[in-house]
Amino acid sequence: MPSLLRLRAAVPIVSAVLLSILLAACGDDAGDEDLTRQELSWTACPAPDEAQGGGASPSPLPDDGEWQCATMKVPLDWGDPKGDTIGLELIRVETTGEENERIGSLIFNFGGPGGSGVTSLPAFADGYETLRTRYDLVSFDPRGVGRSDPVICENDQQLDAYFQQDATPDDAAERTELLENTKDFNDACEQNSEKILPHVRTTDAARDLDLMRQVLGDDKLHYFGVSYGTELGGVYAHLFPERVGRAVFDAVVDPTQGPEQGSLGQAKGFQLALDNFAEDCVSKTEECPVGDSAQDVKDRIARLLNDLDRNPLPGIFPRQLTQTAATSGILQALYSQDFWEYLTEGLEQAYDGDGRILMALADSMNGRSENGEYSNITPANVAINCADEKPRYDTAYVERKLPEFRAASDLFGDYMAWSMLTCTDWAVAGAADHPDVSAPGAAPILVVGNTGDPATPYEGARAMANALGKGVGVELTYRGQGHGAYDSENKCVQGAVNGYLLDGKVPPTGTVCT
Repeated sequence: MPSLLRLRAAVPIVSAVLLSILLAACGDDAGDEDLTRQELSWTACPAPDEAQGGGASPSPLPDDGEWQCATMKVPLDWGDPKGDTIGLELIRVETTGEENERIGSLIFNFGGPGGSGVTSLPAFADGYETLRTRYDLVSFDPRGVGRSDPVICENDQQLDAYFQQDATPDDAAERTELLENTKDFNDACEQNSEKILPHVRTTDAARDLDLMRQVLGDDKLHYFGVSYGTELGGVYAHLFPERVGRAVFDAVVDPTQGPEQGSLGQAKGFQLALDNFAEDCVSKTEECPVGDSAQDVKDRIARLLNDLDRNPLPGIFPRQLTQTAATSGILQALYSQDFWEYLTEGLEQAYDGDGRILMALADSMNGRSENGEYSNITPANVAINCADEKPRYDTAYVERKLPEFRAASDLFGDYMAWSMLTCTDWAVAGAADHPDVSAPGAAPILVVGNTGDPATPYEGARAMANALGKGVGVELTYRGQGHGAYDSENKCVQGAVNGYLLDGKVPPTGTVCT
């Protein structure tokens, strides 16, 4: 089962399946080439390929702003910067402001790890129009992701089975099967992507960011990181503190935690989001269609998942909605309050014996398009996490930890605990117990935490601000729901972020937005 650690699904992008139900080149020799002096050839963006998630080429923005794409060469191995290179796919739209008002490029990473920035930036760009008045908006597919030498593991048919498997084993036979399936997936990653796997660590991506900064012509890195993108930004700040420009971290990863603590934190975070969903449903003036009380809502979901463990429901033909698929669909809906209505409809449908909506939500989580093709978000997510994280767990360890995870969440505890097996027998050793983000001397970094964030719980923002160091991490709190704060359209949050990125105004640390 793919780890959910730091996985940010693109929740505003609803798959066509759900809507219908509801109504890189590698191996070039860099030689003596100075990669900092390369010139990018910006051209019209092609349609996203399968690894990026497919679909149409990005549409121009309302002011006729055209999307442009380019490929930037980076060393395959930063330990051998004169050796082989790979290509990173970049996307940009130029500023709407006058040249004398332009600050530079604002580079986005939307998280995952494993999410394609080339497809995400156009999807979210309407929310960044104010920032575009002084910046070119830029994003990219990090190494191992999308068009940037993607990590490839199993084929589409194998992935269908992988995401349907029983990810919460109840006995020795099911535990053995889970381990075997994990090993098969990990072996396929090594067989199909052996060359790139040792070189997808976050420290590699941070060095790519600094090369990108130079190639784009900026003296400082101006950066907007979301979810895992905050970890990438923190690692960059640690490696290059003097090169940090104006930076914002939103939906903040706790850099002091290892994978076990991160999974446990997500169990608590998603349980909190489920509690909030249930309370919201029963507080409506009309009757809540999935429970008579908040506890009844949660009890009925628990019974549904328990029944699915033995008797899957018809899903999106020919697949069935298994317990694991339903859990993934519920988690996907809890990423954003905007998706709660889909969760309600999906649960109603499932209680009537139809699993299509919950399966469509799970497909969105797992990067599956309606034509059955998968993006590489899961292979990249696993590869980057496993290259970063030193701990490796076995079934005996997970079993000892189950009571603690179940105490954190009756519904999601087992699922999160068993996800710790993801990196068992991974081909590449993990780099560290947790990332180092200490950045003495860096410019202020605005760190935005959301009290209702399920995937990167609120406590991570303070931990990040403290770890960055005194005078660097500036904490801002948003009392809201969902994964992230800026895209909530809260005027207080957006005013603080825009004020810093556009005008350099650092809000008082400890600012609270409601």
